[in-house]
Amino acid sequence: MKKLLAFLILFLFPLMFLAAQDENYEIDLIDMPKSDLDSIFDEPLVEISGKETEQNQQEARIQQGSIISDIRRKGIEFGFSYYVQGAVNPGWDVFPWELKDENKFSWTFGAEIGSLVNINAQISENFRVRSVIKYTIPGLNLTFGDFFFDYNFFDKVFLRAGKYEQTWGVSPNFTFTNLLSRIADDDSVSVKGTSYIVKFDVPIGIGGLQALALTRANLAAAESNKIPYRNFIGFGGKLNLAFNWADFNLGIFIQKYMPVRSFLSVKTNIYDTDIYNEWLISVNDDGINGFAFNVGFIKTFLNDAMWINGEYLYNGEASIEYYKSKSNFSIQGAISFHKGHNFAFNFLYRLGGKIKPNVFTNIIFAHLPSGENSISFIPGVRITPLPDLDVYLALPMVFGDDLGFFNNMAFLKNKPLSLLLFVNLKGSYNISHYK
Repeated sequence: MKKLLAFLILFLFPLMFLAAQDENYEIDLIDMPKSDLDSIFDEPLVEISGKETEQNQQEARIQQGSIISDIRRKGIEFGFSYYVQGAVNPGWDVFPWELKDENKFSWTFGAEIGSLVNINAQISENFRVRSVIKYTIPGLNLTFGDFFFDYNFFDKVFLRAGKYEQTWGVSPNFTFTNLLSRIADDDSVSVKGTSYIVKFDVPIGIGGLQALALTRANLAAAESNKIPYRNFIGFGGKLNLAFNWADFNLGIFIQKYMPVRSFLSVKTNIYDTDIYNEWLISVNDDGINGFAFNVGFIKTFLNDAMWINGEYLYNGEASIEYYKSKSNFSIQGAISFHKGHNFAFNFLYRLGGKIKPNVFTNIIFAHLPSGENSISFIPGVRITPLPDLDVYLALPMVFGDDLGFFNNMAFLKNKPLSLLLFVNLKGSYNISHYK
């Protein structure tokens, strides 16, 4: 049953879209930029607005690291970036919040200093290597970030292999269609480490076909000469068709110990408003295991000074986990996927002025069948009082049932109400030498 459905999804559905090809539309081999709203410090990107020109769209693709646009002369580029981050998070631990009860009030501090070295070597017109090395304190940690190579086969097939994160899907709020982040919910077999990927991109007319193999096994600790077991390697494919009236993505991912999952996303623009819709189906040995779908919009106003995003998601899957990488002060690891009705609303307003204040709001409401309803409400503001210095002030709040989804995942020390002050000082410098 699983193999039959996988065959139908991967091969029959694309045929319906290929029949309506528009050869005059440009090739789009990469995902459009999306924000990671799992961290309250990240702002939604206005670049995906419907008011974007074709030139801005191309620039966004280049910034996202398109393999095609990375073909350059021989040479090497060094990038150095530095940051100092600090945060303080006072708040109340339980509801009701009583000012006089010191046992229910706590403080959380955090600080980190880090440096990243980015090496980008263009060996030839067809061969490129990139590596990122990160050094942080406290802890005196030396870690390796992205490390991969690109190879171009006659401008027909583009290979990228190594250690990096690849994402699928459209939604800036719910990552249920990012099949590459899914992990098995059985701790005895689940692999929850950094992703290692071998990926092929093939342009086809108005779009592209992507095929990949992925593992999250810890290669430094794996047995069998540090080669991951076959059961820990997943295989997937994604077809992109970019018409001038809509953008389609169809993908599938298969791995041992997990159901076969496939998704379809559609994104279009109507009256300068981006509309997106995604569908997911999950199949195991017993048949259809679950499904999910969403519908959302992104709209900008006042010459892109105001950004609004709204979305509804129904998640019909159970016992779902996905891998969350580290972001600022959040900790990487496995996070449960909420089931039921979910609503999200995001608002961003750029006030302008010397300190460049940005007011933002993130609201997510989870309505679960078990009655454990909860709401995450995060209003905040970001200012830039000095060059290279950003200051965030936010008020994360969680409302709803005591056993609600967000009450169990409240930001920093399970605080349903807190005041967060986050300071980020950062800078970068690049050195290039090309023949």
